[in-house]
Amino acid sequence: MSPYLRKLLGLNWLLVVLTVALAIFGVIAIYSATYMRTDTMAAEFWRKQANWVAAGTLAFMVTSLIDYRWIKWGALPMYFAGIFFLVLTRFIGTKVYGARSWLDLGPMNFQPAQLAVIAGIMVLALFLSQFKEMHPMLRLVLCGAIVGAPCLLILMQPDLGLTIIWGPVLLALLFVAGIPVRYLVCIILIVAAFIPIAINLGLKPYQKERITAFINPDVDVQGSAWAINQSLIAIGSGGWAGKGFKAPNTQIELGFLPATAVHNDYIFSAIGEQWGFLGGTVLLGAMALLLLTCLFVAFCAGDQFGLLLVVGFSALIFTHIFQNVGMTISMLPITGVPLPLISYSGSFVLMIMFALGVVNSVWVHRKQVAAAA
Repeated sequence: MSPYLRKLLGLNWLLVVLTVALAIFGVIAIYSATYMRTDTMAAEFWRKQANWVAAGTLAFMVTSLIDYRWIKWGALPMYFAGIFFLVLTRFIGTKVYGARSWLDLGPMNFQPAQLAVIAGIMVLALFLSQFKEMHPMLRLVLCGAIVGAPCLLILMQPDLGLTIIWGPVLLALLFVAGIPVRYLVCIILIVAAFIPIAINLGLKPYQKERITAFINPDVDVQGSAWAINQSLIAIGSGGWAGKGFKAPNTQIELGFLPATAVHNDYIFSAIGEQWGFLGGTVLLGAMALLLLTCLFVAFCAGDQFGLLLVVGFSALIFTHIFQNVGMTISMLPITGVPLPLISYSGSFVLMIMFALGVVNSVWVHRKQVAAAA
């Protein structure tokens, strides 16, 4: 039996099925949320997403079969490439919803911040696994430097949602890497103390309006609180089983949910209205099973490097899910973070499927790595 056939048979097939099934459902959900629109761009959303899913599936399978330890040589080049593209975006990027966060590469748009996050997790996993004996404070300082550069550039776009993503991911990696809990508690307390200052001095007016609308949804129902109120109405009106796939006279069809964001930021609202509580629960259950599968892979990892990679990517996916669903049900302020594998997000689907391919590679090569260690 050839080595690649052996690896193919040894894939974590539950991870494969969940990843591909969720991505396909995302295409269906995007189609159902945009089919009624007459503008040419909207008609292409689900087709473009299908193309990205096809490319992501190829990246997922190829990455699954390649030994994840190649990342030790590829992480830094990817990290610096992400930094370069972020700097480039600062000057020639395309503005979307007020943030200069996209690069127009002709046939496709690309968001460098997503590459920077994925590459940053790789570099952090590599650093924390290679310098275990370094003093915890020095490790924290260097990790802060690794995260600080892309965070600052992303914040300058400004993209607050992707900046916030770094927090839980970094804490998860530091905890698993063995940084003493007292240091992590101090970091959390310091960040919590600076939140009021950041809100009052660091946020733009529209970002402050989102926080105000989150705290008091009735403050401006025709303005800043419109989207969150319509999201709650859409999810609530779905009831137990929803109004049905491509159902007429919905908040989506009537245009009450923002047409510019229903297929990405508010895709869960559309799913809640069309598929109801049952559909939303099944979707979240599938995502929970995906995350549990990733954590099981982390538990079985052959070395700490693989463990940290899986934990970092799992934390990234969990934080995206928590933020996206949380903002659509008014548990969190609106941050414009996509729902992994489901929202229309182009290159983000490719990045997430690549990350899950690395997770699968950790599973496939766990025995080989453990034996070498």
